[in-house]
Amino acid sequence: MRDISYRVALGGIVSALCLVTMFLAGVLPALYLLLPGIAGILLMIIAVEVSTGWAFLTYLAVSLLSVFVTFDKEAALIFIMFFGHYPILRFYIEKISLRLIRFIIKLAVFNICIIGYFYVTVYFLGLDEMLDEFNEMGIYGAYIMLGICNIIFLVYDFDLVFMYDLYRKRIMPKFRKKR
Repeated sequence: MRDISYRVALGGIVSALCLVTMFLAGVLPALYLLLPGIAGILLMIIAVEVSTGWAFLTYLAVSLLSVFVTFDKEAALIFIMFFGHYPILRFYIEKISLRLIRFIIKLAVFNICIIGYFYVTVYFLGLDEMLDEFNEMGIYGAYIMLGICNIIFLVYDFDLVFMYDLYRKRIMPKFRKKR
């Protein structure tokens, strides 16, 4: 267990990087899904270096600040509802021994978060344009879009594995040598 000053410093640095990333989502609106995903990957560093509990505290701080600081509230909402907590929650899901159960739980968490995000976006933020877009696609448009989102989620989940391995095997040993 690291000392408290290390945890606070690392949490502050990662929080600042996450907030810059979330701020850029407002500046570069085409990347409003990619940048919150990158911010979520940054939170994995805290989970690896300190603990998942500390990572959840950092996630809560970044979530609260991103609501007030960022221009793109939709990007802040997708970070809060999925990209911020899933990379940390994934550490617990990976402890399940059966691969099929792990896969089902991952998809269930994703679908619950994304459907919740959709309803909060439409009914709380008042972005009714999303409903109009789904009506143009026909009766199965929402299901097709959810299927595409699930495929993209699987790519993101694979990316999390890659980034975790990259950090553990390449980046972390370089920082360990310097201390």
